[in-house]
Amino acid sequence: MIVYSADQCDYCHSSIVSGQRWVCEKIYDPALNGREPSYHYYHAEPFSEQDGNCWEKHEMEREMFRTTTCAA
Repeated sequence: MIVYSADQCDYCHSSIVSGQRWVCEKIYDPALNGREPSYHYYHAEPFSEQDGNCWEKHEMEREMFRTTTCAA
């Protein structure tokens, strides 16, 4: 079982330290735990070596999966 924490980014798995901006995604998945939501946390600002932030990368991957699934 994977336990998610607000201390860790769900995309890059790096720590989210105090003072950093982050995004919280609330997910309802009845298959996982009934009616209780789960939460995923992502960096909202890019690191110095990154082109985009973790939230943007997560959204781009999800959109690419959605478009390739629909096209198939």
